[in-house]
Amino acid sequence: MTDRFDNLPEGLRDGLHDAPRVFTAGDACHTHSSKAGQGMNVSMQDTFNLGWKLAQVLRGRSDPSLLHSYSAERWVEARRLVETDHAWARIMSAPPGQSELDGSDMPRFQKQFIENLEFTGGLAVKYDSSALIGAETHQALATGQQIGRRFHSAPVVRVADAMQMQLGHVAEADGRWRIYAFADRNCGAGSAVYRLAEWLASDACSPVRKYTRAGEDIDAVIDLRVIFQPGFEALPDGPVPALLRPKKGALGLQDHEKIFCTDHKGLGDIFDMRGIDRAQGCMIVVRPDQYIAQVLPLDGYHELAAFFDGVFQPLADS
Repeated sequence: MTDRFDNLPEGLRDGLHDAPRVFTAGDACHTHSSKAGQGMNVSMQDTFNLGWKLAQVLRGRSDPSLLHSYSAERWVEARRLVETDHAWARIMSAPPGQSELDGSDMPRFQKQFIENLEFTGGLAVKYDSSALIGAETHQALATGQQIGRRFHSAPVVRVADAMQMQLGHVAEADGRWRIYAFADRNCGAGSAVYRLAEWLASDACSPVRKYTRAGEDIDAVIDLRVIFQPGFEALPDGPVPALLRPKKGALGLQDHEKIFCTDHKGLGDIFDMRGIDRAQGCMIVVRPDQYIAQVLPLDGYHELAAFFDGVFQPLADS
């Protein structure tokens, strides 16, 4: 492994505007055997992590110092890869008989394979607290969506057309941040999720207002989605905040695909499957690379604003 994944010496990393200009990824900065089959996987994770940050800086949405976080986040995961591969390679290359049993009730090869399943599937990554990963103050509101790990999908139903789908599949690799607002038991007018939507759309401190440029779609930077607890047939019909049915694009067509409910067709209740607090609900902030940045209460407006203020920079024309 290299000591860092960019060209910036350690002593300059605290500068507000010093930013690396050369980056390495994959085998250029961490090499290992091919026995675990993770070379391409981890390389893709490296470059996805770097890619959205480069895009955000080059578009002027964040200060170049954001690029410091690439090496900081990915070096730790590369070390985990090399250590895992070291143990795996030793088992696979052991003389006949030595790799089969270790005193347990299963061969070492099988035991190691099972223990590595989360890592092999790309789900073992957990980024530490930073400007991009918030504190775990409100983690109890969503015990199955751990801050710093990948957003864990589950089945939902899209309210507009009663389509059964995976919530994680609504996010595209388009560089946008996501806020998934899981409602408390109130799903009517004046509910906490609707108040959140109205605050995001209208308050001067809202990150949607502060960091969306004139002429852009209202969800060009931050995409809000709402998930209600009742099934499709139990949802009340009524007015919806404009942010949840925005008019977008050159033709001003209305987007009806931002509101979801629990799956009433039997594939599972997302609130139960992901440990969402039913009494309070919560909002889950997800980065463009699908890692969970923050879990907050539905009325955590100031905490939400402060988090995004630490990621984005003021608009040039403001």
